[in-house]
Amino acid sequence: MTAFLEIANVGKRFGGTAVLEGIDLTVDRGEAVCLLGPSGAGKSTLLRCVNMLERIDEGIIMLDGEELGWREAKGRMRELSGREEARQRQSIGMVFQSFNLFSHMTVLENVIEAPIGVLRRPRAEAVESAHRLLKQVGLDHKADAYPAQLSGGQQQRVAIARALAMQPKLMLFDEPTSALDPELVGEVLDAIKQLATTGMTMLIVTHEIGFAREVSDRFVFMEDGRVVETGPSSRLTVAGAETPRMRDFLSKVL
Repeated sequence: MTAFLEIANVGKRFGGTAVLEGIDLTVDRGEAVCLLGPSGAGKSTLLRCVNMLERIDEGIIMLDGEELGWREAKGRMRELSGREEARQRQSIGMVFQSFNLFSHMTVLENVIEAPIGVLRRPRAEAVESAHRLLKQVGLDHKADAYPAQLSGGQQQRVAIARALAMQPKLMLFDEPTSALDPELVGEVLDAIKQLATTGMTMLIVTHEIGFAREVSDRFVFMEDGRVVETGPSSRLTVAGAETPRMRDFLSKVL
């Protein structure tokens, strides 16, 4: 069976520096996979490549049977136009370290902006969906508030609802709690855990090993732009690590 997300022999360079080399990774439909590793390992770059915010230099990325960023025309592969790429990107939700909410819009307006403006959904339908999603992340009572009136954890949960409003096939999380005060981390992680129970396919960059063990089906440990080790999340212990490098990493962060 073909994987829902397939990353095959992907490479990415910035100037003369390789930041991703020969990345092979598959994610099944409904699976949650956490990307772990030290800073500079290439985890965030890999997410940006999947979301086509960065152009890969080698390999292919397939989502639900469709190659991302390219299509065949008259027997040759060509890069997608900006409009075609935007269409593909609609299938991929991404939550960044920073919240990127529109400060001049209410929470509800932030969530309905793209469904109305991009997907051309009727306003009433978008509003109904937004309230449902805000309730899912525990913030429907803040629908009329502005981002400045929210805590960092609340803003990040709004960002999750906003991404979900586009009804993506795949959700990407790039260290979604790294910009938060420690006491606010739990509420965002809880929202992602709840999302995992709905069967959403997710690729998550995180340093929260306990969270990764609890929410993910598998982990991928990266270093220096390469995949070092993969396995079921139950192996996210020092004793469960198979490679010396991952064992050393876990001994320092756990």
